[in-house]
Amino acid sequence: MMSAAGPVAALVCALLVTGYLVQSRLPPPKPKIVGIDLGTTFSCISTYEFSTGNVTVYKDENGKNIIPSVVAILNDQILVGYKAVDQIEVNSKNTLFDAKRFIGKQFTQHQIDKLTKNYAFHVDINEKGDAFFVVKTNNGTTSFSPEDVGGMILKKLKAMVEKEIDRTINLAVVSVPADFNQAQRNATIEAGRRAGIKVLRVINEPTAAALAYGLHKKAGTNIVIVIDFGGGTLDVSLLYVQGGMFVTMAMAGNNRLGGQDVNNNLINVFRQKITDQFGDVEIISNDLQILRDEVERCKKALTFDQQVLFHVKLNTMATASLDQIEFKYILSRDEFNQINKNLFDKVIKPVERVLLDSETEINHVDEIVLVGGSTRIPRVRELIAEYFNKIPNTSINPDIAVAIGVAAQAGIMGNGWPLKVAAVEIQNHKLKKVQIEEENTEIESNY
Repeated sequence: MMSAAGPVAALVCALLVTGYLVQSRLPPPKPKIVGIDLGTTFSCISTYEFSTGNVTVYKDENGKNIIPSVVAILNDQILVGYKAVDQIEVNSKNTLFDAKRFIGKQFTQHQIDKLTKNYAFHVDINEKGDAFFVVKTNNGTTSFSPEDVGGMILKKLKAMVEKEIDRTINLAVVSVPADFNQAQRNATIEAGRRAGIKVLRVINEPTAAALAYGLHKKAGTNIVIVIDFGGGTLDVSLLYVQGGMFVTMAMAGNNRLGGQDVNNNLINVFRQKITDQFGDVEIISNDLQILRDEVERCKKALTFDQQVLFHVKLNTMATASLDQIEFKYILSRDEFNQINKNLFDKVIKPVERVLLDSETEINHVDEIVLVGGSTRIPRVRELIAEYFNKIPNTSINPDIAVAIGVAAQAGIMGNGWPLKVAAVEIQNHKLKKVQIEEENTEIESNY
């Protein structure tokens, strides 16, 4: 029997090698499982090509690979993404966003009243404390749960992939914030079900970001800080990484600090400058949207340029002799930084907190990963680099870094050969997320 073992082992080895050679020469199979970053402000969907390691982040009809997590309920149709945002000024009461802030959570009426006073749409709770959105159309009054809204966004993302690969997709891995409890994770899975998607696994957003950078395979990397600075919130997580194992050791954040707060600062400054030049001006909703769009454009331009021209034409009448206001202003990066200095300085506070809570010295941090569109702001990157005396990882587009990591996890789960080790997240049951700005925990509109 011992003499037969050698030939049998050789035969098995030969079959495996032959299988590998054949597979490597075949065209890559169409993806079976997608990765989804279902965000508070923006969402995206991606797939992983197992044979090459390439990730595709899919685009909508406008060529955008991230879409706003916004849903508009009209009399005869539902709009999702940029189409929903485009009509928000004329249909604000029926345009829903921030559903992720409510999913899987229970509230008192007092909490809901406080949290939603800045929303144009109506939010209520049932007898269990579950939040739901109330929408009135010509067809009557309808209510939608956060799972419903999440499902509509997921359905849109699903269609974006199916259009490109010409096959039905019904399996996914979805990312969630590291501080989501089991009820919130279950509600996210339910949102997937309502979109016709079976969620095989939920993975923490910081873990996904670390996977995107391949930090689980990088020798000598054990302590990783993930700074997620998006449109509406700032989240910081400290991970212990060893091989395919990820342990979240500490979390802190500020749910009132994001790119929209930067925009609001600029809008307030420019409204004052317009008043100084033209006198008291009543900014109507359409003009406010023009200001928002121009502020967003200028903020992005200052990522690369030292100054930018702010230029708007407003239809609001300043005086009886004017039927339009044209306002121009040269905004420098230095002035932009000064306007937002207080906001930018707050970015470091949750970083300090996770180091304190995890009893980690700054010089023990092996890698700093930046996620979220607001980490593109040069001053934000400078502050983080100065604090750690180390250049953070920014080589991956911060808008899609989580989606890339989720896609990698989906690809590993969807292809069993050659064998790859999936991420293993170890639950830290004592872990609690610390909100730095406890006195400012109200939810503000991002749109």
